[in-house]
Amino acid sequence: MSVRRVVPNIQSEAAQESREFYGLLGFEEVMNHGWIMTLASPSGPAAQISVMTSDKTAPVAPDMSVDEEWGVRRFFVRDPSGRVVNALGHR
Repeated sequence: MSVRRVVPNIQSEAAQESREFYGLLGFEEVMNHGWIMTLASPSGPAAQISVMTSDKTAPVAPDMSVDEEWGVRRFFVRDPSGRVVNALGHR
């Protein structure tokens, strides 16, 4: 198993304000599905943060996403501190 990236997810109803705030820190919008938006550093695109309202396909809102190479699957797990990790893969 090879981890490709880890992205913190911030649950927020203030997407526009978050885009502006993180823009001041050098992040740019690279994906926006309406309910989730991902911002990345132009000089280091693996440095990312996602802002989400909620995931209607999930029982909980994850605190972070771990991206792996093993196909389109996902599962949720709580870490020892109670944070929800969304482990996912893309084709």
